[in-house]
Amino acid sequence: MGSHPADRFGRNLLQRRKRVGLSQEELAELTELHRVDIGVIERGERSPRLDTILKLSAGAQASPCELLAGLRWRAGY
Repeated sequence: MGSHPADRFGRNLLQRRKRVGLSQEELAELTELHRVDIGVIERGERSPRLDTILKLSAGAQASPCELLAGLRWRAGY
């Protein structure tokens, strides 16, 4: 994982998911997303849309701010 915002979001989500003891499958069921989508986001391969961030924060029992912590915008992203 690099320094792209999608990478940081993915790390934050992965850490939070593990902290609350959820598998990717369980988080997917709670958020009505597919398990593959959870993995793609956690690996930083895709940036989630705003509605997906809200679903993930609810499913992972975190605030959206917690999942967005440490993200910084830089020109060229």
